[in-house]
Amino acid sequence: MQTVHFIPSKHHDARPQGKTIDLIVLHAISLPPGDFGSHHIEDLFLGIIDPSAHPSFRNLRDMRVSAHFLVNREGGISQFVPVGRRAWHAGESVWDGRNNCNDYSVGIEMIGDEETAFTHAQYRETARLCRVLMQRFPSIDRHHIVGHRDVAPGRKWDPGAQWDWSRFFRSLARIRKLDTEVL
Repeated sequence: MQTVHFIPSKHHDARPQGKTIDLIVLHAISLPPGDFGSHHIEDLFLGIIDPSAHPSFRNLRDMRVSAHFLVNREGGISQFVPVGRRAWHAGESVWDGRNNCNDYSVGIEMIGDEETAFTHAQYRETARLCRVLMQRFPSIDRHHIVGHRDVAPGRKWDPGAQWDWSRFFRSLARIRKLDTEVL
């Protein structure tokens, strides 16, 4: 896996006592919509986005949101929150009868939207990152990798119709064991 670039966000807190990390939630994001640069996304996760930079940013003022990881279009990975901490990515959510998915999940954002296909590098590096997380947290298997829309149905759409789950799971299956650093 490529080197993970750590950019510390202040938007996280402690996970509740006794919560086992057993879920990965995949997301898609572009800021502004359709723009695939990472600068504004990083600013959002750091709490420093300029609401005057684009009309669509007006509602982002004072928003406190983060993800553990961001995978850019070239497959580069940035980490904003240590996986042992709770990132604020899923919002009001439920999976397998359990509320508050942020308590027990890792959030991975991929730069993308509902109109444009994700890149080969994003499939490859997202699968590699998920495999690393699966090695670290044995309670995560392929059935515990879901989309934001799966944990917040009717409220969220991502990663959307452009994310090819079959292609992703084929990539995941090809990756067996990786040498990893602690994330």
